[in-house]
Amino acid sequence: MAGISNHWAFAFGVLGNIVSFIVFLSPIPTFYNIYKKKSTEGYQSIPYVVALFSSMLWIYYALLKTNMPLLITINSFGMFIETIYVGLYLFYAPKKARVQTVKMLMLSVVGGFGAIILVTEFLFKGVVRGQVVGWICLIFSLCVFVAPLGIVRKVIKTKSVEYMPLLLSVFLTLSAVMWFFYGLLLKDINIAAPNVLGFIFGILQIVLYAIYSKKEKVILKEQKLPEIQTPGVIVKDENMHTNKKLSELTQEQIIDIVKLGLLVCSDKTQVATCLNDTNCGVKDTNNNVVNMPKLQTVA
Repeated sequence: MAGISNHWAFAFGVLGNIVSFIVFLSPIPTFYNIYKKKSTEGYQSIPYVVALFSSMLWIYYALLKTNMPLLITINSFGMFIETIYVGLYLFYAPKKARVQTVKMLMLSVVGGFGAIILVTEFLFKGVVRGQVVGWICLIFSLCVFVAPLGIVRKVIKTKSVEYMPLLLSVFLTLSAVMWFFYGLLLKDINIAAPNVLGFIFGILQIVLYAIYSKKEKVILKEQKLPEIQTPGVIVKDENMHTNKKLSELTQEQIIDIVKLGLLVCSDKTQVATCLNDTNCGVKDTNNNVVNMPKLQTVA
């Protein structure tokens, strides 16, 4: 019975490695978007810093247990890829976000992980050391699954799923299922327990994405651009006491308007004055008065 259980545990461990491998690669579209825009915009570094710290802790735990090579393989890759993500974030983040990320790295990766190794190595021995490190891993695994709650809050507040990648949520949920059964079959509560919460949070993110992505589509569909009214030209002919749009003018009237434009632009043209709303005119080179309609532009 124990042999069958170990075989199933190995199978779920392999599947967990495959799914977790995809989970670690799923932020690539996010960082490609950051690379194109040369800005981290609304993205946060907390999930990547916490995931980096968690991978380091699980490697330490697996080394103490001595019979969990599948934990070592996937978390070694996780530590490598998360380091790249954090480096890219630091490169493109604004100064304030960069300072906060460096503080988190110093507090968790350098100070926290270093302190855990020192305390467990000097204060605990044998099996107890593995149990203590296991409980620490359990706590920080919960932090990995809780970290996206900041993004969930932002989705609910803004009613937009722009900063919550669906792909990451789906594969986090699948990963939680695989590692839950892996820990359950090995009777390791430190592995099984946090993945229950991971499954719940993963389903929550998928449901929120389905709800708010539909709302975004409806809003975009209902939005219509306002019609732009183009300015029109009205020609006022005081002799006829009527206003006409340019499109309603006769060919002869259009020719008169063109002539007026040529006369105004000519150096030889002298502008006539209009007194008491009488007919306006201009004098040509032969000193003859040419009556022209008055133009009025309206929006």
